[in-house]
Amino acid sequence: MEVNEVDFKQEVLNSKVPVLVDFWADWCVPCKMMEPVIMELERKAEGKIKVVKVNVDENQNLAAQYGIMSIPTLAIFVDGTVADKIIGAVPKRTILTKIEKYISVN
Repeated sequence: MEVNEVDFKQEVLNSKVPVLVDFWADWCVPCKMMEPVIMELERKAEGKIKVVKVNVDENQNLAAQYGIMSIPTLAIFVDGTVADKIIGAVPKRTILTKIEKYISVN
């Protein structure tokens, strides 16, 4: 799901479940490399975590607000605040290890 500055509060900050926010851009090759991994994690953790994408070129205020200096950046939001971040293209295991702190992925 793609979110923007208009629906970010509703979809991310007010979410009842943890949210993995993928800050990305169309021109970012590592972002495109991470997309299948993120989609797989979304299927695996369905109902336990929400996964959304934020295009930093189209939502520069959000990127600035959350200190996104490099993409891809994955931010894990819990109860409306950033609980953890993963910066750069990383292996699936790295992402799983981070999100398992906040949800049960089986």
